[in-house]
Amino acid sequence: MDNIINEVKEKIQNSKTEEELTNLWREYLGKNGKVRDLMDKIKEISNKEKKEYGQSVNKLRTELDNLINSAKNKLQSGANSEYLNKSLVKISNKKQKVGHLHPLTETINEINSIFKRMGYSVYDGPELETDEYLFQRCNLPLHHPARDLQDSIFVDEPNILLRTQTSSVEAHALQDLEPPFKIVVPGRVYRNEKVNKSNHFLFHQYQLVCVQEKVSLAELFATVTHMFKEFYGDDVKIRFRTKYYPEVEPGAGVDMQCPFCKGEGCVVCKKRGWLEMAGSGIIHPNMMRMAGLDTNKWQGFAFGFGLDRLAMTKHDIRDIRTLLGGDLAYKTYVR
Repeated sequence: MDNIINEVKEKIQNSKTEEELTNLWREYLGKNGKVRDLMDKIKEISNKEKKEYGQSVNKLRTELDNLINSAKNKLQSGANSEYLNKSLVKISNKKQKVGHLHPLTETINEINSIFKRMGYSVYDGPELETDEYLFQRCNLPLHHPARDLQDSIFVDEPNILLRTQTSSVEAHALQDLEPPFKIVVPGRVYRNEKVNKSNHFLFHQYQLVCVQEKVSLAELFATVTHMFKEFYGDDVKIRFRTKYYPEVEPGAGVDMQCPFCKGEGCVVCKKRGWLEMAGSGIIHPNMMRMAGLDTNKWQGFAFGFGLDRLAMTKHDIRDIRTLLGGDLAYKTYVR
C-alpha cells in the first residue's frame, strides 16, 4: 500500500489541471478503482486478518483522498489568485441564500449521534444486491412466502435486484466483520409499490446489529427504548409485541403511540392509535451459521425501522410524497 501512495504522489506532481486530478481520483478511488479492487480481496483474507486488512485499506483510501483533494485545492487557489490579480472584484452586500439539510439527513445525523454515544459504528453496504445476501442469507430461502411481500425491483432477474431492506447489509457484516461488533446502517431501499400518501417506491431504512458473546431481549428492548426517548423525548410511549420476522427468533414489533392523535385514532394511524415503527429480535441462528459464526459462542440482536416515518412524525409531515419531493420551500418550512 505504501507503493500505491508513492505512485499517487508522483502522478500528482505531474498533474497540471483539475481534470487530470479528477481522473486520478477515479483511477484509484472510483467504484472501479484500485482501492475498490483491494477491498474486494477481503474475501480472500482469513477471518483473523480481515479486520486489520480492512482498516489498512480504509486508511489508504482516506490518505489518497486527502492527497488528491489537497492538490486540487492548491490548483484552485493558484487560479483564484491569478484571477484576482487580473480582475476588478465587485463586493456586494446582498444577502446570499444559505442552504440547509434535508429533514431525512437531519434525522439520520441525529440517530447516528444517539447510537455513537452507545458505542455503535456507522456501516454501509451496496444498494444493488444479489438474491443470496438479500434473501437467502436473511433466512429467506427460495420459494419462501415472505419473499412475495418485498415487491422486489429486479435489475437482472432472478439474481440481481435493488435491495428491499437494509437487512442485506447485516448479512454482509455478519460475514465480513470480526465479532464482537455493534453497527448501525442507514440507507435507501426500493420496492415496487404504488406511490401514495403512505408508500413510495424509494424510501429509507435504519438497521442496528449487535453481536456479542451474550445478548438478551432485555438489552434489545432497553436499546430501542433509549433511542426513541432520545429522539422523541421522555414522554414518548412505545410497546413491544410478538411478531414473526424471518431474520430473527424470537421477533418483536415496536409500536409508538400516534403523535398526531395521542392514541385516539386518526387517518395517519388508521384509527388504531398506534404506529408500527420497527421490527426487532434475536438474530436467527441460521443467519449466524451462514455467515460462518459459531452460535455456541456468539449471539446477536437486530432491529430495523423506516427513517421516513421517523422524520414524518418528528416534523409533522402527513404525506411521504412531500418528504421525498423537490420543493425546497417546503423543506425549509418543515425544519
